[in-house]
Parts: sequence; structure tokens; C-alpha cells
Amino acid sequence: MSDIGDWFRSIPLITRYWFAGSIAVPLIGKLGLVSPVYLFLWPDAFINRFQIWRPITATFFFPVGPGTGFLYLVNLYFLYQYSSRLETGAFDGRPADYMFMLLFNWICIVITGLAMDMQLLMIPLIMSVLYVWAQLNRDMIVSFWFGTRFKACYLPWVILGFNYIIGGSVINELIGNLVGHLYFFLMFKYPMDLGGRNFLSTPQFLYRWLPNRRGGVSGFGIPPASMRRAAEDQQGGGRHNWGQGFRLGDQ
Repeated sequence: MSDIGDWFRSIPLITRYWFAGSIAVPLIGKLGLVSPVYLFLWPDAFINRFQIWRPITATFFFPVGPGTGFLYLVNLYFLYQYSSRLETGAFDGRPADYMFMLLFNWICIVITGLAMDMQLLMIPLIMSVLYVWAQLNRDMIVSFWFGTRFKACYLPWVILGFNYIIGGSVINELIGNLVGHLYFFLMFKYPMDLGGRNFLSTPQFLYRWLPNRRGGVSGFGIPPASMRRAAEDQQGGGRHNWGQGFRLGDQ
């Protein structure tokens, strides 16, 4: 048990709470402590009955059963792997910026879910994070099942097909990819590579709640060249160690 505790405490802070919630809420529903009907995102219940907790519970809940258990575990693995890599890589020492990315993606997914009657939001949010990681590491070669190898930029689309084969919904994965692309474009591509206006900025209250840290250890992925140049300018020309990334499935 101590080994499990040490491993759990080694998970980056934000990913740790997200990971724990994604285990606790489905377990609560599975054990019947709370009826699952109160955990889904139902537009009528949220808007007309003011059940404001539903967008949150729908983000953590997944109906685990004989036909969905493997899909749940696979996406829980993706959550742990790629959220950890982003939080300790491109967002190393900047938890407020990482939290803002999650909040932005989550709000977009909630709005889409209400409009399209999507009752579960776990997979779209995980896929949005995986998409951002893949774009920040787009030229890195990753390995997938059966020894297949390809560039990381194709990974979200490969996983979309993989989840569909094992019982997922293409719509959930597609919405996650599109939301991840929207964040990446507005935060990185448009202002840094295309010289456009910066439409996204982290609110100050998040910096007060989650202040930046110095001396963190990065090592996951390589940001766009424009991000590296900005980091070097802010550090007086010094180089920041963004690391070399990891292949899919590496521990």
C-alpha cells in the first residue's frame, strides 16, 4: 500500500485530483451511493431544475460495466499519461496556466454537450488534453499497439479510431480533438506563429490560487519554436530544458 501511496503522491497536483475524481465518482455510482441518473449531464435538469453540479459530475463519471470497463481503463491511462506530461512539461512550474487550459477546454465541452445532448464529458476532456500534448510534440515518433509507429500529431486520430473499435463514440473523441485544437490555435498558433492577437490569458485569481513555481523538473515534449524563443527572451537568453518527450506506453 505504501508503494501505491508513493506513486499517487508522485502524480502532479492537478492531474492527481483529476485522476482521483475520475476513479471516485464512477465508484460512487457503481456502488449505488449516489444514483447515476444524478451524475449525467442532462440539459433539462441542468437548465430548468438548476442541478448545477451535473457539468462537474459528468466530467468525472463513467458508467463502468462489463461492456465499458476496458474503454474506461484505457482512457484513465490516457488521462494519467498525457495530463502528467503536459503538467510537468510545457506547463512545468505554471499550474495556473495548466488549470486555465483545463477550464477553457471544459467550458467549451460543457457548452457543446448541452447543445448536442452529450451526457458524459470524461472522454472529450481527456482527448482535448491529449490533442494539445500531441501538437506540442507533433514531430516526435510515438509507438502504439502492435509496434505501429507514427508522428505524435496523428496520435489523437489514431486513438479516435481505437476508442471507436473498443466501444467508444466517434463524436466524443472528435469533440475533444476539436476543442483541443481550438485551445492550441488560440493560445499558441495564432498569436505566436501567425502574429495575431492573444485572445486567451490566465485570470489573475488563478495565479493567486496556484502561484508559479521555480525549479520544477520538465521533461515532456518540445513546445513550438516561437514558445522556446519567448522563454529564452524572458530568461535573458538562457535555454530552458523542455526535454525530449516519451513514446506512448513508456513508464
